[in-house]
Amino acid sequence: MTAAPVTGIEQFTDVHDRHFTAIYRYVAGRLGPQAAEDVAAETFLVAFDRRKTFDATRGDVRAWLFGIATNLVSRHRRKEARHYRALSRLDARETAEGHEDRVVASVTVARLGKALSRLSPGERDVLLLVALGDLGYAEVAEALGISPGTVGSRLNRARKKLNPVLSQEASDE
Repeated sequence: MTAAPVTGIEQFTDVHDRHFTAIYRYVAGRLGPQAAEDVAAETFLVAFDRRKTFDATRGDVRAWLFGIATNLVSRHRRKEARHYRALSRLDARETAEGHEDRVVASVTVARLGKALSRLSPGERDVLLLVALGDLGYAEVAEALGISPGTVGSRLNRARKKLNPVLSQEASDE
């Protein structure tokens, strides 16, 4: 969906209302809920400041917003890497006895965190824009300023790296 230029406050408020939740979810998945509110809000602040540079003929507002959010997340990459390393260190034995669902969930999160920390930043950006942002290849390409072919190859490499973790998870069930 290509939108009209976003120049007025009413138009921008509509953009914010339509897309804030998706941006927040994406950022929360990347940096955790504590940073998500600030980074999501910062995404819209940057977008508002740059609204006159948005060219609707070149693409979609949604992809543009996810591109801004991804750039802001990249500023927080060290925090994101620490977040995934922390998830990978979760110890299922620390979960209280009798709470099997939490044990399984902590093992899953730990494995996934470890696997995500091993992806390159480009692979992680593409994978999480697809998984958390629910963007298609063309939108990811637009958001990151790369070709759809690059999106496909990065996503393929990320999936190959994650596959052993996910396969192990499936065999544990």
